[in-house]
Amino acid sequence: MALNGWRTDADAGTGEVLSHYDTASEPGERLLVRCGNRRRAVCEPCSWLHAGDTWQLVRAGLLGGKGVPDQVRSAPRLFVTLTAPSFGAVHRSGQPRPGGRHRADLGRCRHGRLLVCPGDHGGDDPLIGQPVCGECYDYAGHVLWNASVGRLWKAFTDNLWARLAAALGMSRSALRQAARVSYAKVAEYQRRGAVHLHAVVRLDGAGGPGSAAPAGADAALLADCVRGAAAAVALSGPECAALGERILRWGDQIDVREIGDGCGDDADAVASYVAKYVTKSGGGTTAAGGWAGLARPVTGPEMIKALPVSAHVRALLGTCWRLGALPELAGLRLRAWAHQLGFRGHVLTKSRVFSTTYRALRSERAAHVQGRRPWGSAVITVQHWRYAGSGHSPGAALLAAGIAADLARNREVVREEFGRGPHG
Repeated sequence: MALNGWRTDADAGTGEVLSHYDTASEPGERLLVRCGNRRRAVCEPCSWLHAGDTWQLVRAGLLGGKGVPDQVRSAPRLFVTLTAPSFGAVHRSGQPRPGGRHRADLGRCRHGRLLVCPGDHGGDDPLIGQPVCGECYDYAGHVLWNASVGRLWKAFTDNLWARLAAALGMSRSALRQAARVSYAKVAEYQRRGAVHLHAVVRLDGAGGPGSAAPAGADAALLADCVRGAAAAVALSGPECAALGERILRWGDQIDVREIGDGCGDDADAVASYVAKYVTKSGGGTTAAGGWAGLARPVTGPEMIKALPVSAHVRALLGTCWRLGALPELAGLRLRAWAHQLGFRGHVLTKSRVFSTTYRALRSERAAHVQGRRPWGSAVITVQHWRYAGSGHSPGAALLAAGIAADLARNREVVREEFGRGPHG
């Protein structure tokens, strides 16, 4: 993003001009500033910085620092993955595993297609995530599930409180006065375009971070309760005569892993994993069969037809648009969120006391930059800026691409020399 304008810093007591900057002295009379977009497909430098902030946020919630007590290291901590159920057979990477049956005996659907793909797909095969039979695929169920992930998470956390209370022999009200469940979760799109969640879950005492969890509440007990709570979720789908009655559940693939006690290696790996996905999910993912993500909302059927996406993604977008016209589903705002395949949540959300905040991290960085100035804090700043456009000129784009390549190469050298970098 580019700005035109000027800025003057003056001593508050004497009026002496300490510094003056004007874009008139810049090539093209423009100052390039960060756009702040977290999506890698939109702006790679800003997304890299956002990933670093996410790494700091998650790591502080696991190891302390950034205002979080170091005692969180000893709290029960889990890395949980909750996936979507099946909406129909899709092509998968690697060799298929049809339950031990010979490929010729896989059976066929009512449209004459095999129930399971008999082929072998490499990791970059664009067929991965695409339906084996598009006519059998439950596109309506897929879209409604994406739109209901927030409700499913709420039901999961409610169930978790109930199961923890039962396991500890306490009432739910008593448990809420003795413990706090804190979390940070990131949404990721699978190759088929269904959302699944990666969550860091921590069990604290009533005082939040730094206070001990109730006696008997360890990571193993928390893991058992998480598995049971996720498996027990069963919500009624939105009431819609055109779609019939539907039950919303999490998928069978629920992964729960304990995060090592007091050791930074596991925490660093988890933080890097979450940071990697926060810049590519929710409209910036390259998942869903080559979908590069949509940074802006869908405006109508003609836009859907013109998008350079796979037939599967186009069908999901079209389903969002058609279902969004039904009065019974107006509350889901499917047309407004069609560019995210119906998913309406933020890419990363956290409970209030899990860790620090993005705002605090950005304020700390701004204060660090301000601290480099040679004068004190008694400064008056007068400035005037106006928007001058986005993107580079053709010549500047070549220079920016070269600088970006050099920075990426430098980061790889640092990783090879010193191990895993700050968020990768």
